[in-house]
Amino acid sequence: MVDFLLSIAKQCSSQGISKLKQNEEVCNFSQKSCKPCEGEALPLEKIQIENALKEIPKWQLDEKEQKFIFRKFSFNDHYQTIAFVNAIAFISHKENHHPDLKIGYNYCNVYYKTHAMNALSENDFICAAKIEKLLEL
Repeated sequence: MVDFLLSIAKQCSSQGISKLKQNEEVCNFSQKSCKPCEGEALPLEKIQIENALKEIPKWQLDEKEQKFIFRKFSFNDHYQTIAFVNAIAFISHKENHHPDLKIGYNYCNVYYKTHAMNALSENDFICAAKIEKLLEL
């Protein structure tokens, strides 16, 4: 499982996730790369956030502050959970954009916000879309 998730993570980052399954197009965010947070990335407006969430429908917006998106992932055991965390770490390292994680025996909650601007940016949705692709195979 670890090798499988890491190979998928490498494929996601190195190929920009243009296609992971034969004849399957993937969303626009998963084909992009993150921009540096300082200077280039801009906070997203509410309408942009709502539209971006349509591309990753299993992710949720923090309703209170609307400054982060999150998704809760469940696994059969700790080994699968940590394999998933390692795949996330690979993607995060390649994109230079890192989530907050809450990890337990058989779960991993992933939270994205752009810390440099204390808001959501396109980078958050790019990484979330790439993480989504890990579980679609």
